[in-house]
Amino acid sequence: MSTAYIKIKSGSYRNMDVSGKTFQLVKQFQSSDDGGFVTVQNGNQFPAYPEKLRIKLNGVADYEFTTESDQAVQQLVTQAEADPNAGVSDEERIEQIAQRFQILEDMTKAATQNEITAMIVSGPPGVGKSYGVEQEIEKATLFDQIAGRKLRAEVVKGSATPIGLYQTLYKYSDRNCLVVFDDCDAILMDDVALNLLKGALDSGKKRKISWLAESRVLRSEGIPDSFYFKGSVIFITNLKFDKVRSQKLRDHLDALQSRCHYLDLTLDSMRDKILRIKQIAKSGALFQDLDIEQSGQDDIIEFMDTNKSRLREMSLRMAIKIAQLYKSFPGNWRAMTESTCMKSA
Repeated sequence: MSTAYIKIKSGSYRNMDVSGKTFQLVKQFQSSDDGGFVTVQNGNQFPAYPEKLRIKLNGVADYEFTTESDQAVQQLVTQAEADPNAGVSDEERIEQIAQRFQILEDMTKAATQNEITAMIVSGPPGVGKSYGVEQEIEKATLFDQIAGRKLRAEVVKGSATPIGLYQTLYKYSDRNCLVVFDDCDAILMDDVALNLLKGALDSGKKRKISWLAESRVLRSEGIPDSFYFKGSVIFITNLKFDKVRSQKLRDHLDALQSRCHYLDLTLDSMRDKILRIKQIAKSGALFQDLDIEQSGQDDIIEFMDTNKSRLREMSLRMAIKIAQLYKSFPGNWRAMTESTCMKSA
């Protein structure tokens, strides 16, 4: 069976524009309620994402068949785009990455003191975006924990409904309170939730947030239908704002960016992710709970670097998984890793 390649004229993957990109076709166009999609091979164009992708299209006119040579050219372009810091040495790039994450920690500390009232942090999954934030929150709430008082800061993870968002913002609406939304990207896909978030992230002196619909839940909990939000908000997302294709969503995201501080951690390439893992390992924080000797840590990092194209993801989580196998199966950890953490050859 011959291999087919397609070039996307107009399409997106997870709200990221893929127009002009070439992929190996897996399954032709399939209709859905909002248009349809084609299934393609990732081909390492989106590192840390699945090997098979569903590209969202409006119809069959949004792609065309092309040749393998176009795919080869696309891969060269992708490699160039994937590492805009190719001319920077590893040592310099590690220092740049460390500085970005130090900025994140410093901004979080300022947010716990209500000096920074709103910030969005963008970066790929699995690079430790929330680690430094959680460390600063733990420091800020230490005396609350000792005294048994209500914590003035919280990290909210996962899905959040609009009314759940409203309740959480009210709970942390006092001055010197901080709420962090981590991996709550579903909020960005809901108009009501987005408008609530806009109100909370606004840099103005008075941030009034309102719930204009009838709600038994709010009434039963004694939550008013409007309040002034005086706390701080940090929104941590995997979404790359400048890659979003949907004009409607892009307008919303532009409005969010204009209201608050926006920190892009700029870990855009596979190399950056590996260097981030090396940076955390060098600091001693990555494997500190596993008691692995330095030579073993070096072997794990080298193994990840060598097999970067086959690992299911390049992340700090993956490094920990492999380290656990190293600890449990010292004579066979590479084979165990290949069976449990890597894609088929």
